[in-house]
Amino acid sequence: MAIQEIRAFNRFYTNLIGALDYSRHLHTPFTLTEARVLYELAHGRRTDAADLRVELSLDAGHLSRMLARFEERQLVTRRPSDEDARRQRIELTAHGKEAASLLEERSREAVGALVGRIAPADRPRLTEAMSTVREILHDDHRITTGPRVKLRSPRPGDLGWAIERNAAVYAAEYGWDEGYEALVARIVADFAADHDPEREAMWVAELDGERAGCVFCVRDEAPDTARLRLLLVDPAARGHGIGGRLVDTCVAFARQAAYTELVLWTNDVLADARRIYERAGFELVAEQQHQSFGHRLTGQDWRLGL
Repeated sequence: MAIQEIRAFNRFYTNLIGALDYSRHLHTPFTLTEARVLYELAHGRRTDAADLRVELSLDAGHLSRMLARFEERQLVTRRPSDEDARRQRIELTAHGKEAASLLEERSREAVGALVGRIAPADRPRLTEAMSTVREILHDDHRITTGPRVKLRSPRPGDLGWAIERNAAVYAAEYGWDEGYEALVARIVADFAADHDPEREAMWVAELDGERAGCVFCVRDEAPDTARLRLLLVDPAARGHGIGGRLVDTCVAFARQAAYTELVLWTNDVLADARRIYERAGFELVAEQQHQSFGHRLTGQDWRLGL
């Protein structure tokens, strides 16, 4: 039964998104595989040829021929990696970035048209179902004897939990006072009182059915900018990639919601969080010292172009 349902879903979905005739569907000269490689080069953190091959499960010869065609069309440049001369570093040219940007724009328009046909009340149910499919089929979430991680939409009690856990964790680990709890409470209260579910969201991470972390994506002052807020992984749940999953989900949502950039504010003492942001592609754009939460801290502004 499961095999039949999966095959039926694959046939339905590939037809729905035009995967079998991708170039005509998005009016582009690129195949679906070529477009996926351009996307990884534009948005991925690792752009060595070997990493691309592993990330996309491509045959080495197929990828090499594709990159050669890209080079002929002046979409990419290839050179030995700075870290290992045996590896090829692939980078988009200005022409390649333009092509990738156009593909991204047309893909967003196509998905936006698809989402536009869905009743607003059904959209959260759809996105949660799609998230569940990815979680179950992801390599890290196949049936094993290890712990299971799940990301979900908030339920009653989750907002209060986010306030309590943020306050308790940062007090225990960094000695932050009630000023931080007050800040978190204001952020959560603003989200609860007035948020647009199409452009703002909260995710709760569960580890074996227990709440283990959370993150928020909210509108910033500029209409095309989103802000990542209150990333938290409970100390007892660390080591399972939860922080990275939460940030990646927030980034994907911001892109789907048609924001052009995602920003965040953190402090330099939060080393583990900063490493997660760096892996996700965020760039540090400003630092400023401040007196907050009972300590002298260095605040940091990070930005990710979408």
